[in-house]
Formats: sequence, structure tokens, C-alpha cells
Amino acid sequence: MKRKVSLFLMVFFSVLAFSQKTISGKITDEDGIAIPSASVTVEEPGKDAILAYGITNSKGEYKVTFTSAESNVDLKVKAFNQKPLTKQISNSDQSLTFKMQSEATEIKEVQLKTKMITARGDTIAYDLKAFDSKNDRTLADVMKKIPGIEVNADGTILYQGNAINKFYVEGKDLMEGGYGTITNSLPKDAIQKLEVLENHQPVKMLQGKIPSDAAAINIKLKKSVTMTGRGEVGAGFTDPWLWNVKLTPMFFSKKSQWVANYKTNNMGEQVENEGNILAFGNRFEGRRINASQNDWLNVENASTPNLPVKRYLFNNVHYLSANYLTNIDNKKEWELKANANYTNNAVERESYSQTDYFATTKSPAFSTTQNILNNFFTDKVKGELIFTKNAKKGFFKNTTSFSQFWNADRAVVDRTDGAIGRNGQEALQSPTSSFQNSLSTIIPWKEKMVNVQSFISYQNDSQKLDISPASYLSIPGFYPGVGTQSVRQNLQLKTFEANHSANIGFSAKGWTFTPEIGLNYKSTDLRSALNKNISGEAYGYGSGFENDLKYTTATPYGSVGINYKDDSWMLYANVPVNSNNITAEDPLRTVSKSVNKLTFEPNLFAQFNFASFFKASLNGNISNNFGEVNTAYSGFLMISPTSLNAMDANNPIPENNNKSAGARLEYRNPLNNLFFNVSYRLSDAKRNLISNPTIVGGYSVMQYIEQENNVVSSGYNAEIGKYFPKFKTNASLSYSNNTSTSDAFLNNDSFTNKNNSQSFGIKFNNTYFSWMSIDYNANLTRTDQTSTGSVNSNAARTGFTHNLGLFVYPVENHTVGFNWDQVNTNAAGQKYNNGFYDLSYQFSWSQKKIDFELKWMNIANKKVFETYDINTTNISYTRILLRPSQVMFTVKFNFK
Repeated sequence: MKRKVSLFLMVFFSVLAFSQKTISGKITDEDGIAIPSASVTVEEPGKDAILAYGITNSKGEYKVTFTSAESNVDLKVKAFNQKPLTKQISNSDQSLTFKMQSEATEIKEVQLKTKMITARGDTIAYDLKAFDSKNDRTLADVMKKIPGIEVNADGTILYQGNAINKFYVEGKDLMEGGYGTITNSLPKDAIQKLEVLENHQPVKMLQGKIPSDAAAINIKLKKSVTMTGRGEVGAGFTDPWLWNVKLTPMFFSKKSQWVANYKTNNMGEQVENEGNILAFGNRFEGRRINASQNDWLNVENASTPNLPVKRYLFNNVHYLSANYLTNIDNKKEWELKANANYTNNAVERESYSQTDYFATTKSPAFSTTQNILNNFFTDKVKGELIFTKNAKKGFFKNTTSFSQFWNADRAVVDRTDGAIGRNGQEALQSPTSSFQNSLSTIIPWKEKMVNVQSFISYQNDSQKLDISPASYLSIPGFYPGVGTQSVRQNLQLKTFEANHSANIGFSAKGWTFTPEIGLNYKSTDLRSALNKNISGEAYGYGSGFENDLKYTTATPYGSVGINYKDDSWMLYANVPVNSNNITAEDPLRTVSKSVNKLTFEPNLFAQFNFASFFKASLNGNISNNFGEVNTAYSGFLMISPTSLNAMDANNPIPENNNKSAGARLEYRNPLNNLFFNVSYRLSDAKRNLISNPTIVGGYSVMQYIEQENNVVSSGYNAEIGKYFPKFKTNASLSYSNNTSTSDAFLNNDSFTNKNNSQSFGIKFNNTYFSWMSIDYNANLTRTDQTSTGSVNSNAARTGFTHNLGLFVYPVENHTVGFNWDQVNTNAAGQKYNNGFYDLSYQFSWSQKKIDFELKWMNIANKKVFETYDINTTNISYTRILLRPSQVMFTVKFNFK
């Protein structure tokens, strides 16, 4: 491990070891008047390769840093209505001032050719027309083809491999991080350009004081007042009848913006997650979370395949959302935002699996099979009200949100273990109420800034899990009782959290120091009881199956934030000292546990920009975690019909210490459309408790042992992407290698588990031919699982996935599309190849911007997906039910 780290750091720092030279100065005209926006490039003599570039500011000043082995380089200066200037200079640090001669710039044609990618300072602008194809309709369609930008399956936008921190339309954050609705429904024709804002600090008061390594995206529209949006109405005449409706009008102006959204379908498209928060902004904006249930209790769940969701999702969903933003003062500094969404969804899922458990020194190998049929019902509503002021002389943001869930899950399970077969009916009711309020304000005080933050959250989870008949349960050490017809697990969880802090920031010569004090408090009340039903009467199993636990964490802290930024360096560090006070009160067992511990948890990030196109960064942190209520309860809890969990009442409160460090090198050159990044990360987690599952016949009892143990993880990733304008092709390659080694127990036997996963990916799209476009991505994976000690296993799994999208345009306004998804797995001597094919025809009424599409999905009518998986304690074969072949006719259109 140490050799790998040393080798990586040697390569990493060797890039920085080259002698870097800086040329600075001023560009003026013949009269000595500064020329802004002049381009200054450094090139190697005789080569058409740009080493570095710069743009003059409003004062005509420029600064270019470069690296070259040549003794001389060419310096070229260009400006509008000025004669281009070229001068060969020595490869050394120097200051040069140039006077340019006036010369009219002749525009030979009225038609201007726009550059695909342009850069100015920390802003990179993309012309979407350079990357789109005839079949693209929305922003999301085009973004997937832009070099340096990726879009994950959940809609998260990545720039250079990292998630963006903000998504703006005309500089306004209407969606507050839940930008999926806009990216999926904003027509590409309404967009003038897409801007990437590198090192983006969203709080204007902190710009130039508190640096950021995250990027944001800003969408510039063609019109200052834009009414647009996207709609689809589709039907499939099969049994059952299929439908797909999407209606998303949107409006953008300088004063107000809004988006309304209604989507419903039963043909396998997952639309209900569009409102999820994907970009969380900056910590000085306060805290925001995706409110979710604490899923303690679960029915047995059918498996899902590594496939696009549309292949296997049997759904009936209605999703409605609305987002509104308006300025409420004349200076346009204050904004009011109101967001709301509602989801009603019913999902059916079915799978069959055979699980082969590894042998230990105390238990032989064994196998189980199960067939699970699920029905999941989601019914939830969320509302949010946000007041913000984001100005150079003041910042204020208050976010109030409320969420309510009325969810229910059902399962019908047929199980065999050995020669014994069982059938179980399982039902879960899980209503949840959740409320949060986040406040952050920054007030200027003389030359300083005072920041006050407050976050309050309350959540009430109530869950009931019913299993019948009781004879289905065969958990080791648990006997349902004579005459017991069904068993019910009751659970209620009430969680209150409050985080308050105040800091003062002051700046000098590029440095900003931010001393801060605060208090983080969290209190959780857990009550649970396991009951049996005999002839309609409920009886308890006793205090061993009950919990009445109060878990409290109070952490006052003091910290100092250190920030620095200049043209080349960016540094931020936080040096906190935390006083951790944790108590766990369990009156049923007359047990009271506590931890009072002082911890030092620093974190550091440093970034160096060099040679105009490179960024090198290092980061590291130490953190401590003292568990949650789910690591402290001592009464047995039936978290699923196959598992009982509990902690030993005599165990101490969990203490986890985590250390991690990483390095990263980025290159992005808009001049030749090349982007790449490479990174390495190492982490070590030290824990005082370790889980010890007892598994018999597929049923398990989870207990914990007091013993120091470690999880060591390391991984490196690399990605390179380039756009080839001559061939109208965007291509990228990626590679990742991650290794994790951990201590583990199974059936009271200890062993060491090592997992290594590797992945190689390729992606490209091509629009070279006017009659055809291609989108292709493929991924090769390999996983090696090794256990040594009392459990010995050595298993490997390889996988291959690819997606091909081919679109042919035989005649103007006519498109024939072919889509091919392939997923192959190979494990334990078993090979499974899963191929899926779709065919579509689309006619475009170009004058009205209306598309008529006929699409045949799953042409081969493949009804099941088969795969092998490797886990720490077993190997499993899984067969999952898929959507059958279906034909849809859809009309697609823009709102204006």
C-alpha cells in the first residue's frame, strides 16, 4: 500500500517539478490606451500547439504561466481592430508591454462562426449547437455529449468528475439544487450557451475571500423573457393499456421565474426523483437535506438488475411539482422562492434467487432459494419556502421545508432452506412527518463579516411490520410460540436535531480567517415492541424484544477556518476542536452509557493552478463518529422477516475514527477541447465494535462484539475526454481501481475480507454524417472477493455493459432509431448474456416543432434478467422479472 502511495505521489509531484515561467505585462494601442479582451498565447516555435493563454482585463493587463523545455517560445497577441503581433522571447520569467498598431478587422461574411468552447477567467462557455444531433431535443440530451461534463443515471451533473454545487438559469437558482426537471424539459433551441463557472463561490459577500473548488452551471437563454417548456403525450395499446404524459411549461424573466411539472406513466419511466436535491451549494448558505424516511423495518425485497430502470420497472406514477421565484424589492437583492411536489406511485417487482453461503469452521456450507413478489406504495408531499438576499454587502437565507410520507410495502415470499418450504405474507406501514428550518445570515461589521447559522429538524417515524403465518419465521434462537398466527414488530422513532453556530471573518493580503463557535445537538427516542397475535389478541414477547432508548449527542466546538487565494494558489483549512458528549439511556435494562471525549478533527484542501490549463490539489481530513441510535439498542428488533438485530447491553458506545487523504490532477484546455483528470484516495477507518451475524438457513441474528477492527480503502481514478471538431466526435475513456480490506465475523468465526473492483469505460458520440448520429458507451468490470481466516473463499465476477444509440435520417424530418442495451456477467463458472433492443420511427413537423414517435421496446420480448453476484458471506444467482415487449405512440412538443 505504501509503495502505491509513494509511486502515485512521485508521479503527481513530478508534474509540478517542471520549471514554470510567468510572463506578465500590459497591452495598449498606439496612443497608450489599454486594450481589454486581447488574447495572449504562448506557443512552441514551429508547432501549432498552444502552451498557455490569457485574456487582458479592463486595464489591458495580462498574466500567462507556462511550462516548456524549449529555450525560446512564441508570444502571440490578437485584438479586434488591431494588427496581430508575434514575438519570439526567451523561456524565462519576464514582464513585457506591447503597443499594437491599428488595423481594421475585415469581416468577409455577414455570417459569424462561433467557437465551440470559449474561456474567460474561471468561466468556460459551450455553444450547444456544436455538440447536438438532429435527434436531441432537451438540455439533458446535449449535455451528455459535452467534453468535461457527465450526467449520472440519477441526473447529477458532474464536471471533471465532481458534482456541481449550483445550477442557474440566467444567474438565478430557481430549483435550489433540484434541477432535474429543467435539464430534462428545457428545449435546447431556447438556450444561447451553457457556462461552467469554475471555483464557484455562490455567496457574493465571500467571493475573493472564501475560495471554492466546486463548479456551477449557468444557462444563458436566447431571449430576456422566455416562455418555453416541453410536453409529451403517449399511449400503448397493450394489456394493460399504457400511458405516458409529460407537461412541463416554464417561464424565465429578469424579475421572476417559474416551472410547473406534471408527469404520469405506467410504462417504466422513473420521473418521481426529478425533485431530489442534487446540488447542495455552500455551507455558508445553511444546511439542506433530501428528507427521507428512517427505513428501520423492511419486508423482503425483490432484487433489481443493473439495467436502465425502464427495462424492469412496473409502475403507476403521478408526479406533480411547482417552483416559483420572484424578486420582492426594487434593487432585486431579495428573492422569494416557493417549491412544492407530490408523488403517488405504485410499483410491482418480482425476482427469484438462490444463495450459496460459504462454510465456516463451525458451520457447513448451505443454500437457500426464495421467490419474492413485492408491491410498493409511495404517497408523499413536500413543501418549501425560501427567503434569500445575496448581495455584496449582505447575505440572508432562510429555508423552511415540510415533508409527509404515507408509504406502504407488501411482499409474498416462497422460501426453501434444505428440504423445508415456507410461504410468508409481509406488510409494512410507515408514515413519516418531517420538518426542517435552516437560517444563515452574514452581516458586514467594519472590515469584518459576522455569520450566524441555525438549523432545526424534527422527524417522527412510525412503522409496523406484520408477518404471517408465524411459522414462516425460522430465525435462530427465536420461537414464535404455540398457536401464534402472525407476528408484528412495532417501532417509533422521534428525532430532534439542532445545529447553531456563529463566526467572524476578517481578511488581509489574500488570507481570510474565520474563528467559529457552535453547538451540534441531536436527541433520538426509540420505542419498539415485538408482539404475537393469537386468536385476535396481541401478546408481547417480553422485555428482551422491547426497546425504550434515548440517545443524545451534544457537541460544543470551536474552530478556525483558514482560507487563501491568489492567481495560482487556493487553500482552505478548518481546524476544529470538538467536545463530544454522548449518552444512551435504556431504563428497561437499567443501563446508562456515556462518552465524554475531546477530539481534534482537521481538514485541509490545497490547489495549485499552473501552465494555464492544469490544476493540482491535495486534501486530507480526520473525523470521529460515535454512532447513532441504531448502534445502541439492546432489545431484539425484527428489522425484516429474516433477521433479528441487537447490541449487547454491556457493549460501549461505538467509537469510529476515520482518516483519509487524496490527490488530484486536472487538465482542461478549451483551445483544443481536451479535458482529463486523475485522482487517488486512501482512507483508514478504525472501529471498536464489529458485527457478528449468525446465519442459519438464510435467516440471521445480528449481534456486535467489542473488538478493535479496521477498514482500509484505497482507489485511483482517471478520465480523459476530447472533442474532435473535424470528425464531430466527442470521446472519453475512464478507469477506476478500488480496494477495500476489512475485519469481519460470521457465525462467531473471524476472518479478513478483501474486495477489489476495477472498471474501464469508453464513451463517444458522433454526428459527422448529416444522415446519421451515434451514441455509444461501454463498461468492463471485474470484482475479486477474497476471505482468509476461519472463512475461506476466493471468487471473481466479471461484467460487461454497453449501450448503443443509432439514429438515421434518411429524409428530412424523418428519423429511424435503434437502441441496444447489453449486460453480461460471468461468475462461479456461470455466464449470462442479457441483450435488449428497441426500434423507433419519428416524424418531425418542423414548423410547429412537434414530433410524432412510434417506438417498439424490448423487441426480443426478453422476460427475465439473470446474473451472479459475489458478497462477503455468499454467492447468489438471481433471476428478475422484466417488462415485456411494448409499443408506444407519442406526440412530443415544445411550449412556444
